[in-house]
Amino acid sequence: MEPIEEGEIFTITDEDGEEQEVEVLGVINVDGTQYAAVSFVEDIQEENEEIDVFFLKVDTDGEFSAIESEDEFNKVSAAFTEVMED
Repeated sequence: MEPIEEGEIFTITDEDGEEQEVEVLGVINVDGTQYAAVSFVEDIQEENEEIDVFFLKVDTDGEFSAIESEDEFNKVSAAFTEVMED
């Protein structure tokens, strides 16, 4: 598996079965698990608009999956916030 890197663009399928392109904004390891902060490419390309950032878990095969619990989300969110503040 090649490492996920900031700036990479991937296509994911949302809960409605529609494909969306997302760009990796950052990658971090938390408790031995890799997570990626991503946003929709379309939102990033539009100027003067706030973008939604969400976190995905990266499994050992390099596949993305949703964060499954609020505790896990809070831990990952705090880790990304800490890195961004440094």
